[in-house]
Parts: sequence; structure tokens; C-alpha cells
Amino acid sequence: MSTKKSKIEQFIREYLLDEGFLKEKITDPKLNLDFGFIFAFPSGERGQRMSVFKPKNKNLIIISIRIQLAEPHIKALSSLKNNKNIQFFSDLRKFFLIKEVFFQIDIQNYRYEINDQFYLNKEGIVSKDSFFKIVRKIYYCFIFSNILLKEYCSGKDIKTKESDSFDFSLYM
Repeated sequence: MSTKKSKIEQFIREYLLDEGFLKEKITDPKLNLDFGFIFAFPSGERGQRMSVFKPKNKNLIIISIRIQLAEPHIKALSSLKNNKNIQFFSDLRKFFLIKEVFFQIDIQNYRYEINDQFYLNKEGIVSKDSFFKIVRKIYYCFIFSNILLKEYCSGKDIKTKESDSFDFSLYM
């Protein structure tokens, strides 16, 4: 790994460690990455698992969150009339476009991924502030998707564990 590549890996690792977000390193050789980390944002029990990684031979970093809807929400969306379950994903798509994030939506499996990327400067670094602005942007898109899901499923009997309840607080 070149010095520039190891420098950005070191910076991102330190940023995540400083804030207490780092969970583990991505080590799957099939992914063809220079490096990658799994982290939880925000800190605490409500932190969502996200990933940050640098694809090989690219001068960019990708930050991503994957969402798989829970079975009670899948049942509630599936029971909606007039293709409202498709409308949920259509509304998500429009929101993601407005927020200028990249996304993949798998309607058949009720899952989606939100990600954004940034390019490294000439020195191969990014500021901590710039890095966490993108993390927050992705996280807020995730929060919006949860709020929208709750609206679409309102009136449906959804049994979830107490720990799965969603609080509208944005941080901690």
C-alpha cells in the first residue's frame, strides 16, 4: 500500500477511534478494497452500522449504510392497497435524489443502500469535518427513511421489541 493510501486509512481510522465509532476492519479480500471499516453512528446503543471504504485504484472514499426492513414492516407495507408499498420506495428515491446521495433499492427484498463519496485531495487526505458531514448526511437520509416508513405503516399493528422503537431525537 502506498504512503498516500496508508495515510488516508490512518486518518479515517483515527477519526472513527477519536469519536468512539469504530467497530471493526473490513477484511474480505473479494471486495477489492485498499481498506474499509465498519462503524456505528452516532455512538451509543442507537448507533447504526455504517461502512467506509476505499476501492482499489480509485481516488475516492465511499460511506454507506444498508437497510433491510424488518419482517413486521414488510408485512405492513405488503398489506397496503393501491401499490402504496411501491409508492414508499418511489418516495424514498425522490428524497435521495433531492439529497444528492447515491442509492440502490431492491424492492423485491425490501432493502436499500444509501451512500455518498468524496474524492481525496492531492495529499490524499480529507478533513475530519468534511468526513463527518458526509456521515451525517447519510445518517439523516436513513432517519428520514425510518420516519417515512413509520408514516406508511401507521395504523398497522406492528409488533417490535422495545429496543426497536424509534426516537425522533437526532443525536444521543
